Amino acid sequence: MPKNTRVLALFDVDGTLTEPRKVVSPETLTFLKELREKIAIGVVGGSDLVKQKEQLGDSPNMFDWCFAENGLLAHRDGAVIGQTSFKDHLGEERLKKLINWILRYFADLDIPVKRGTFIEFRQGMLNVSPIGRNCSREERNEFEKFDLANKVRETMVAKLKEEFADYNLTYSIGGQISFDVFPSGWDKTYCLQFIDRSLFDEVHFFGDKTFEGGNDFEIYTHPDVKGHSVTSPDDTKQQCTELFLS
Repeated sequence: MPKNTRVLALFDVDGTLTEPRKVVSPETLTFLKELREKIAIGVVGGSDLVKQKEQLGDSPNMFDWCFAENGLLAHRDGAVIGQTSFKDHLGEERLKKLINWILRYFADLDIPVKRGTFIEFRQGMLNVSPIGRNCSREERNEFEKFDLANKVRETMVAKLKEEFADYNLTYSIGGQISFDVFPSGWDKTYCLQFIDRSLFDEVHFFGDKTFEGGNDFEIYTHPDVKGHSVTSPDDTKQQCTELFLS
């Protein structure tokens, strides 16, 4: 069967192509290679390119389209086609005010475990973690349970929305231990501006955090995109096989 270049499938990373923060399996890599022979494929993740490569390998060359940090660093066929900065957008003074508020909030936050790297500064966002990104796998899993029961991230996001209402920011809870803070419109739909829609009859997106408030929700519900909610890399492969390979 010849490649259908009129169909593009975009994939989230954590929970979709890999287990959260883990390296992609050889089986998924083989599947992606097979899929790319049939349709155009792309990846759109919230992490920076270094972390994306740690999980997937050479993602700019594995995919026809590669978007790190929701598309703030965009590649097509391995070449950079766009790059944007959160710091330049917000300005140093407003950024400092936001970071100071978050650090004060964490100082007074009573949770069972705190580790390190509570704020990770990325090219296009802040990644904010109450437990800290240096926690172990076991601590990460325990915090996820604690957060579900006590709504730690949800409560903090609500307070940030109130405190910084004039900043026009979006707060997206994703993964097990953190949430992202970025300018409104800089969610995963940001990557769509780089995709020439005249090239495609269909653009599909596969993600696991497709619920409202999840970091896949905006692109999953976008009118130009056919959204698919998945529960694991195996589920992603199964759904894609039924859609594109059968």
